[in-house]
Amino acid sequence: MRITLKDVEEKIKPLGNRLSYDKEFIFELLAVYGRAQGNITRLRNGQLNVANDKASEVAQKGIVYFKPVSVSDDELYAVIDDLKTDPTVVRYTTRFVIVTNYNKLLAIDTRTSESLDISIREIDQHYAFFLPWAGMEKAQFIAENHADVKAAEKMAKLFDILVAHNHYRTADEWHTLTIFFTRLLFCFFAEDTNIFGKNQFSNAVASYTQEDGSDLKDFLHTLFDSLDASDKGTYPAHLAAFPYVNGRLFSDFTDIPAFNKQARDLLLESASKLDWSQINPDIFGSMFQAVVRPGERTSLGQHYTSVPNIMKTIEPLFLDELKEEFNNSYDDARKLEKLLARIGDIKIFDPACGSGNFLIIAYKELRRLEHAILERQGELTGQSQQTFLGSRINIENFYGIEIDDFPHEVAILSLWLAKHQMNLEFTEKFGIDLPLIPLKESGNIVHANAAQVNWNEVCPNNREDEIYLVGNPPYYGSSRQTSGQKLDLAKAFEGFDYSKNLDYISIWFIKGAQYISQSNAQLAFVSTNSVCQGDHVGMLWPYIYEYGLEIGFAHTSFKWSNSAKGSAGVTVVIVSLRSNSRVNRQAQLYSDGIHQEVDHINAYLAPAKDVIVYRSPRPVNGLPQMTRANAATDDGIFTLNDIELKNITEADKSIVKRYFGSEEFLNDTKRYVLWLNAASYALHSSNNIVAMKINSVKEFRLGLKAGDSKRLAQAPYQFKGPKEIKRNAIIVPRVFSERREYVVAGYLSSDDIIGDSAIGIYEADPYVFGLISSRMHMAWVRAVAGRLKTDFRYSSAIVYNNFPVPPLTEAEKANIEEKSFAVLDARESHPEKTLAEMYDPDKMPDDLRTAHRELDDAVDAVYRKKPVENDEERLAHLFDLYETMTANERKKS
Repeated sequence: MRITLKDVEEKIKPLGNRLSYDKEFIFELLAVYGRAQGNITRLRNGQLNVANDKASEVAQKGIVYFKPVSVSDDELYAVIDDLKTDPTVVRYTTRFVIVTNYNKLLAIDTRTSESLDISIREIDQHYAFFLPWAGMEKAQFIAENHADVKAAEKMAKLFDILVAHNHYRTADEWHTLTIFFTRLLFCFFAEDTNIFGKNQFSNAVASYTQEDGSDLKDFLHTLFDSLDASDKGTYPAHLAAFPYVNGRLFSDFTDIPAFNKQARDLLLESASKLDWSQINPDIFGSMFQAVVRPGERTSLGQHYTSVPNIMKTIEPLFLDELKEEFNNSYDDARKLEKLLARIGDIKIFDPACGSGNFLIIAYKELRRLEHAILERQGELTGQSQQTFLGSRINIENFYGIEIDDFPHEVAILSLWLAKHQMNLEFTEKFGIDLPLIPLKESGNIVHANAAQVNWNEVCPNNREDEIYLVGNPPYYGSSRQTSGQKLDLAKAFEGFDYSKNLDYISIWFIKGAQYISQSNAQLAFVSTNSVCQGDHVGMLWPYIYEYGLEIGFAHTSFKWSNSAKGSAGVTVVIVSLRSNSRVNRQAQLYSDGIHQEVDHINAYLAPAKDVIVYRSPRPVNGLPQMTRANAATDDGIFTLNDIELKNITEADKSIVKRYFGSEEFLNDTKRYVLWLNAASYALHSSNNIVAMKINSVKEFRLGLKAGDSKRLAQAPYQFKGPKEIKRNAIIVPRVFSERREYVVAGYLSSDDIIGDSAIGIYEADPYVFGLISSRMHMAWVRAVAGRLKTDFRYSSAIVYNNFPVPPLTEAEKANIEEKSFAVLDARESHPEKTLAEMYDPDKMPDDLRTAHRELDDAVDAVYRKKPVENDEERLAHLFDLYETMTANERKKS
């Protein structure tokens, strides 16, 4: 059973405030987060320990590197600085690096760069730091004084002042302002990171311009010209002292805004009082998008994607394989050289790059791997000549397409800044200076509409190059698309008979499929989860399969958000595509924190065949018809309030029925409605309540614009498409929580009405209830149902009508019925709870859970004689059965 936050909080308490600590500390700490005892035992006895010094240190691949040392508290910092970039840590993708002298404890999360600096006795107060061990990524709350947020706030103020002072209105004026801001950001960063002299830019502005700002525009024009000049002979000494940057950043003439005193003061304050060396290029680029979009400034810290989420994309796409090759080549200098050459040739391409988050993180990770390889090469050969060559990873190999002006400019700048930061890491590790300037390269970031441009012209694919497409393209459902986006879809799917209901992100999948087809390229996109659910699978995936592609890895639905406090996440999947001719056929499936290698992943992100479930108007499985009926179309008028119920006479009680939609059924909400047809209306029309309500319904329906409103108004006494329960009916909610382990169905009587927020199976035998209440059916729902955010959207056409059911004997039906009644009996024994409460997975009563497990066994047994181990096995069997079932249906037709 998965460990909870409360479990961690309780289990870690005994680790705090001890009199003394020893090496057992790390094993106890791992146990707190639910690491298996057998796994810990093997780590303790050395079987899993990959540490450099196995006698005193403890290291496990992907988990931890723990190094106890006998040094002073102050000396610990140098130890952890060396360890975090140690080749072993990089080689084994170690998540947490911990050093301690058993008084102070220092730790680094290598994925997020977060650090922990505490007394070891305070470990119980800082349990959240290691939550990823328990499969729970931490929310990294951005403090008020965080450098990136403060910088964005300052720049937003400066932006507003310059816009107002210069009366900017046109697109060209806004474009020149965005170019100016990227140049300004470079200057701020440069003077705090040794590209320029310390405070060289801010001192020049303060010393050589008027306090009222009147001459600052001209000064900056001349300064920017000097930064583009390799020959400084014509410039005064204070400008000639600035280094040559190059023509890429400062060469094109761009008008500079006029300044006033307020703007000049704010520029100097931003430059001199903020430490721009602390700015993270992978974060601030996205946040600065909010600078030029005033409506997005309510929480500047929310405008970036967290590193852990980006790593979910790039690690299984290429980093894991590269690190595995590093591991396999660890003791062979020749193989390491070959790996360096491979890394230097890799191209990364984000065709919806925004301000470059994915490109920057990919660049940094490749540089860190390169550093680790170079260090290991030096250990093997006893020399480090390779390091004199510098980095082989060229930012010219990083490609992007971005439609918006400002993020496009920031992406280019951010790649330069990321390169400089990694150069500083190189210098710190190898003692060799790699200057950023003069700039000799820049990323290939194109300002264009990715839906319209030819991707091969942006990043040429010769079919042999190792190219990885990554990114988080835009999500717009069909109802939210602009006319321009509709045209983008039409162009992307030109030549296909495509559905107009496709999500906008489908463009990236179809263009990506075309781009990587029959080549060495692969892609991995973060996508709205709708592309792998319900109708959308049939609308999109047949086109993808035509290009001879398969899914290489996938993350099933999870919340994608940045790490800022209060940020709203969207529910997404990550899907990778590759040529199905690749030698390595194993696919990687990540679901709810669990990773498994499978033979194949289909479009529903299930480990099963490439079977597509299309809409069916009737059951193809032999089950009775499921009907969505009884839409009131009444503006709530048919519903009776307490006073109206009290005033209904005994003679009129026969026209009152209890109404069940999803809410009423799951939460036992009492709702009563008038239920009439032509005959009963004629009998009861003299009742004042009835007469008043029917007149109101008629007026409401006449006011509707729907095509059948006039027809509905002709019979204002009845529901639309009335469907009455004669014997019994099974009710199924149309939308329910993704946390549920079962579809919560139920039985209603002839005194009840099923509303249109639920679906009914009328006059159904109890075994049908058992089938749809089983784990087998829930596995099918999880795979093929549509979603409303993360909640399941149950439908007859996709889910129920296509649910594979093998031929059942009367004995099998009887067994399922018996177990179904046991489930209903267990529910009855908890009258104090609603169904919503009973089926909360954390609160499900034991007798109800037991009854469901026995029902699961009975249903599983009709599908296969061998016991079913998990939902993956259920799905594989279901998709096989669906394929057979639909093939038989086609033969009949």
